[in-house]
Amino acid sequence: MEPEEMNRRAPVKSDDSDERLFLQLIDRLPKVSVQGYDKERRVIYWNQSSVELYGYEKEEAIGRKLEDLIIPQEMAAEVIRMHADWVDKGISIPSAELLLKHKEGYPVPVFSSHVMLKEHTASPEMFCVDVDLREQYAAREELKALAITDALTGLANRRYLAVELARLICQRQAEQGKFAILFIDLDMFKEVNDTLGHTWGDRLLTAVAQRLKANLSNKNILARFGGDEFVLVLPDVDSADGSTAVADKVLGLFRESFALDSENVYITASIGISLYPADGDEPETLLKQADAAMYFAKESGRNRRHLFTDELSRQLQAQREISTGLRQSLDKGEFELVYQPQFDMTSRRVLSCEALLRWYPQDGGQGAAPDIFIPIAERSDLIVLIGEWVMDQACAQVRAWKQAGFDIRVDINVSGKQLEQADFFETLEQYRARYDLAPQDLGIELTEHVLIKSNDRMLDGLRAQRAKGVEISIDDFGTGYSSLNYLKLFPITNLKIDRAFVVEAPENELDGALLEAIVNVGHTLKLDIVVEGIETERQARFCKDLDIDYAQGYWFSRPLSAADVVQYFSG
Repeated sequence: MEPEEMNRRAPVKSDDSDERLFLQLIDRLPKVSVQGYDKERRVIYWNQSSVELYGYEKEEAIGRKLEDLIIPQEMAAEVIRMHADWVDKGISIPSAELLLKHKEGYPVPVFSSHVMLKEHTASPEMFCVDVDLREQYAAREELKALAITDALTGLANRRYLAVELARLICQRQAEQGKFAILFIDLDMFKEVNDTLGHTWGDRLLTAVAQRLKANLSNKNILARFGGDEFVLVLPDVDSADGSTAVADKVLGLFRESFALDSENVYITASIGISLYPADGDEPETLLKQADAAMYFAKESGRNRRHLFTDELSRQLQAQREISTGLRQSLDKGEFELVYQPQFDMTSRRVLSCEALLRWYPQDGGQGAAPDIFIPIAERSDLIVLIGEWVMDQACAQVRAWKQAGFDIRVDINVSGKQLEQADFFETLEQYRARYDLAPQDLGIELTEHVLIKSNDRMLDGLRAQRAKGVEISIDDFGTGYSSLNYLKLFPITNLKIDRAFVVEAPENELDGALLEAIVNVGHTLKLDIVVEGIETERQARFCKDLDIDYAQGYWFSRPLSAADVVQYFSG
């Protein structure tokens, strides 16, 4: 009923006057929608805010029933019952947040309160006061979206992935179904990031995400797992063949370059695949197995996919056992350093010794070879702990030799994870100080891979150590990037050439030419050349003829215990 109609009623009683004032007041309320309904739930009042909120003009609404206008179909029966209980039994309708319905059919969130006028009469009138919650709901939905969306790429994030995987597993358990997971990791992304900068790296990640999303079914779950890792869940794929077919399609998406403003960037991906329930029945397990398969694909040459298999599972179990054994052995003192001398090729005098790690479990177990257990340690924080133990032991041994009258530099191998530690150089200084050593007493050996991945902080730290007199070597040169251009950028003093270049150099003209070229470039850059793995007199003679500075290998000496080093020099 309109306020004007209310005004025409006569005589005006006190109750009618109060009602008129009430209606005049609520008609002027901004953003508060008020509707009045008679005993049959027909609209008798509809203010301007209701027009704006629900889309019905007053003329459209007046006389129509509540449940035919703004009540969703699934709520209608309950609303009718609650209204009848209020009219017949005096049970009021509680205030609540509700999702009502717009004229166009979409939901309208409101906080709805109710008041009954003319209660206990033949013509009770219910007035609903609805506060518009659309802005609050939009903000709430935005917060929900932020909580499950990766801010950079707009894909689902790790949290959403975990929830959806758990839901999918419950669903597949009930119906005894299957699905597949693809763990996608970009190859050499850090190198691209370091070369072009983090802004370009972010653009590349966004471009990859857009290409994946545009070319894959929206029935799948595509999420950014973190860094340069993506996860693709395939709910409708139930076989190894089906999952590898999708993986091959994904790999094909990387054949074309990614256009980033003026740059066209080529990048590939490695993909690991796990299947539910064959490879696990929990989200964490399935992701871990797919991640392991991805690393196997990466180690097999990158730009390929690999299924998680029983054999891979056995390898992982063996690696876990080795990892557990390494951690226990670190506490029990079951590691030992041996020392391989490096000889001056002209004087045959020992220049230094490389410290090599050996593992000797005392519980009857057989320790793995260094080329097995060190990569396993490098996948966790173990390499940092082991590396610090090596640093401590090497410093202690140098001091012991000095006290015995032998002045021998010891070179230690430093992993990338060690170098990444913010306090690495401070720790190095502390150990030298603890054992009263000069910077020249302890050398550092780093692989090409570690140096190329080094950031400015690491390189500045290495430059500071070099300025103090620390010998810094690139180890196993030729097995990694082998970029001669990088040599002039790094603060190194020695270039250690991998044995692979030496083995056939005397007999193989190409190998010999490569070795000679590396030696010439190294000398031009004023680097000392150290050759590893010399095992024959012919190899030693060939290297000496190339003016190689230093050498190590079984032809000169096997790795020696600390005591054998003393005997070697004493003899």
